[in-house]
Amino acid sequence: MAAKFTIYKDKANQFRFNLKAANGEIIAVASESYPDKKSAMKGIASVVKNAPVAKIVDEAVEKEAPKKTASKPAAPKTAAPKTAAPKPAAPKTAAPNPAEPKPADKS
Repeated sequence: MAAKFTIYKDKANQFRFNLKAANGEIIAVASESYPDKKSAMKGIASVVKNAPVAKIVDEAVEKEAPKKTASKPAAPKTAAPKTAAPKPAAPKTAAPNPAEPKPADKS
């Protein structure tokens, strides 16, 4: 015997359906009620159409606890203090060349 959908009326006289496996065990239950049998049949048709391509989404997984952040707020970023530009090096004077004659002293 193959699996089958069963349509029934609930206590509120609304239509519902479930899916029974070949062994008669209920393996799926409609989560909503329908005002008439035609609407319940459309619900079954929708399950038949969408179930083969439906993705499984596990919403039962516990979410990780949020990571703790620093207890005190971070200090605001400030610009680094401006430093004076380095002074240019004094020009080097050439060492006297012993081969050159010294200028004459005018005294």
